[in-house]
Amino acid sequence: MRIFSLTHVALAAVLALGASAASAQTEVTAVLAGHAALPTNTTVAAPKSAGKFFETAGKFAAANRQRTEALNSIEGISFVGDPKYPRKSGGSLPIKGQAVQGFSGIVSLGKGEFLALTDNGFGSKINSQDALLMVHHVKADWAKGQVTRQKTTFLHDPDRKVPFAIQNEATTERFLTGIDFDPESIQIVGNEWWIGDEFGPYVLRVNHQGKVLGVVETIVDGKAYRGPDHYLNGRLPNYPGDAGFEVRRSGGFEPMAKSIDGKTVYPMFEWPLWDAAAKTQDMRNGKPFTRILELDVAMRTYGTRQWKYAFEEAGNVAADFQMLDATTGLVIERDDASEGSGNVCKDEPRTDCFTRPAKFKRIYKIDLAQLDADGFVKKVAFIDLTKIANPNGKAKRGPNEANFVLPHLGPEGLTVVDATHIVVVNDNNFPYSSGRTLGQPDDNELTLLDIKALVDAK
Repeated sequence: MRIFSLTHVALAAVLALGASAASAQTEVTAVLAGHAALPTNTTVAAPKSAGKFFETAGKFAAANRQRTEALNSIEGISFVGDPKYPRKSGGSLPIKGQAVQGFSGIVSLGKGEFLALTDNGFGSKINSQDALLMVHHVKADWAKGQVTRQKTTFLHDPDRKVPFAIQNEATTERFLTGIDFDPESIQIVGNEWWIGDEFGPYVLRVNHQGKVLGVVETIVDGKAYRGPDHYLNGRLPNYPGDAGFEVRRSGGFEPMAKSIDGKTVYPMFEWPLWDAAAKTQDMRNGKPFTRILELDVAMRTYGTRQWKYAFEEAGNVAADFQMLDATTGLVIERDDASEGSGNVCKDEPRTDCFTRPAKFKRIYKIDLAQLDADGFVKKVAFIDLTKIANPNGKAKRGPNEANFVLPHLGPEGLTVVDATHIVVVNDNNFPYSSGRTLGQPDDNELTLLDIKALVDAK
């Protein structure tokens, strides 16, 4: 079902140009089909049974990590820029309520409705102790450019399925927080939600009421893959280099795709793994790579197959992964150090402009069936999220010009809407990202794209 109608001549010209040039590592063009946003200051009240501690959030966000109760007393500073010249984001903490922000995963429910996953809170275990973990049912009105929250589900573990002590251990509902897990990807698997986590990394199984049903450890062919925040690695090493883990902090299952038949999910590491023998991150020919795993839904165990995904540049990360069909899928590959467009002053020590404007923000079509001798997937083609065609003036945030830019630090989630459309969502890292408008914290933007040229690329 088509969701919109573009000017046929303009759309045909753009898509034909992109499709005719499509080949390996070829750029094709995406067309803006809709744009809507959930305001950055959207909050939801914590369940009363959670207690007064969760009536506010962000109390541990100060640089010294000391508890701060005064609302809006901690200024947000952009993650991007010169540390000697901190650029204020315009946001602040603590806030009243829980922040409906940081959309790190998204699933289409049809008719402009989506499940949106809030990440662990404010970026780390230490500063997210008072951030509850949530899944939101939201609805996009493309004509008005508005996203509304329909419902929020709080993750909780009353049956003690989590194998370690959690923040709310001594309560009945045992609501989960950002010190327990860092949820980054979500799929609907039968009657459950499967959520990819970065701390373990783990895959959480929860029902549609948010109750934890199980936690799947990452054990592949007898080998455990763990990060420094895994509960068995919850200590500093005795000596430098004696870390004993392969998954870097905040490098777990940011992306996780699901097979078309629903029998398999494909967790993917955000960053390269650590190669202990070589004493470096996974590399080939001087370029880092990451890995895609295979998790059987029925058995809840990992298969032995792995696929390798080569990054284009050092410092790039994999932000999301979704399947188009049985063998091809889409991967968000982006840098982790740029945001902003328009008011640019590259590489200057200033705070009144974007010194590191949005640079590498792409979506690649990959083919899991076309592997080279070393097991690397084929990159078929890509779209550039800083160069989106906008022939019908669909933008609702930022300049509504012929070239539309997603200027955020983290285009973080994508979901397939139909045969030729996807929705991309940014993680606004509230209150730390300010890429759309200088000095203002980013909203959560849902961007509807026509990617026919990418789907058709061979």
